Amino acid sequence: MTDAPLQPAPLADLDTPTLRAAHAAFARDYDELKAAGLSLDITRGKPSAEQLDLSNDLLHLPDGAYRDAAGTDLRNYGGPNGLPELRAIFAEALRVPVPQLLALGNSSLTIMHDTIVQALLHGVPGGELPWANQSISFLAPVPGYDRHFTILERFGIRMIPVPMNEDGPDVDAVASLLAADDSIKGMWCVPVYSNPTGAVYSEEVVRALVSLPAAPDFRLFWDNAYVVHHLTDDRPEPIDVLALAAEAGNPDRPLIFASTSKVTYPGAGVAFFGASEANVAWLQHNSAAQSIGPDKINQLRHVQLLRDADGLVAHMEKHRAILEPKFAAVDTVFRERLAPWGAGSWNAPKGGYFVSLDVPDGAAKRAVQLAKEAGIAVTPAGATFPYGDDPRDANIRIAPTLPPLGELTTALEGFSTAILLAAAETLLADRD
Repeated sequence: MTDAPLQPAPLADLDTPTLRAAHAAFARDYDELKAAGLSLDITRGKPSAEQLDLSNDLLHLPDGAYRDAAGTDLRNYGGPNGLPELRAIFAEALRVPVPQLLALGNSSLTIMHDTIVQALLHGVPGGELPWANQSISFLAPVPGYDRHFTILERFGIRMIPVPMNEDGPDVDAVASLLAADDSIKGMWCVPVYSNPTGAVYSEEVVRALVSLPAAPDFRLFWDNAYVVHHLTDDRPEPIDVLALAAEAGNPDRPLIFASTSKVTYPGAGVAFFGASEANVAWLQHNSAAQSIGPDKINQLRHVQLLRDADGLVAHMEKHRAILEPKFAAVDTVFRERLAPWGAGSWNAPKGGYFVSLDVPDGAAKRAVQLAKEAGIAVTPAGATFPYGDDPRDANIRIAPTLPPLGELTTALEGFSTAILLAAAETLLADRD
């Protein structure tokens, strides 16, 4: 007589003998997974080849005319602010006036890095000293973006985690920290479809962030990387953070960053910086020693590809058609595999590039390790926290954009097997 098959139930609620039986079943499934010899990668939020194909016209643009609307020959030096035509295309989505929006090099991460460096060396408008001459801390909403954390860690800037809610950072926590610690000079913000939680900052939260008492050289590093990356028709109205900051009497607080890295070609796109007039002049002055001007020919390519703000919207709808089924697959697989066992909770973002998954406490690193050993590369557990330290060892960022849908589904199924085994192991270890 064979044993009856196990019926899914929350693992934490199972008695120990039943949990051991579930663990044995998961181990058998995992052995089969390893035997499959997979080699899959869902570590980073890269556009797929199909998405990159949407911008292939860039490869034969510009169309032979190398002048901007004013007749300037773009093949030569000059134009440090970038093409006005390209800035106008993105000004509406970013809610930055064209004169206060710069189109620069190919990487917003580079601009964020250099902005930190310039602040360390020279200070920022309103500040009395360069940041390097002070004890400096940053607020870091968590889960958050690992590359933001890397910049700060590179320069020895202390990071203070702040919990994220569905409408943005916990404002009460931010207010309390700012009131108690005058070393806090900055805060990372991904206001639309935050990385990785998909949170969208509410106007109430934004008003608070630009109004809270803080040092005059406190800055919001407003990384609006996903503002045009919608996955549904339910789209947040862009918030004019510069106008709200000016209204609050803190016009210099926001520093806005964005790029076309996931709009056209990563590494061959255009990055943007927007801010108050004083902050723009500060960046221009400090950057003048680095560059005589950006790649204006590449900016012209982007103008000719996207054409105008409506063209940008139409282009991003093509991206949505490719990505929407992949995000749906994440939700489907996790509902089928993890939810019946109470082995995970995750968001269903309305835009952006990631899904934030929480597995049972203490199981995230083990799940990622098991997945790696089975040929499935996943973002390291802890990457969404400063210093790679998730105190619960629970959060894992899922990046579903790069693989074809079939490979993605296989990777998600396999990773779910690793999660179930890791969760059962962790619970059994806690009971022993």
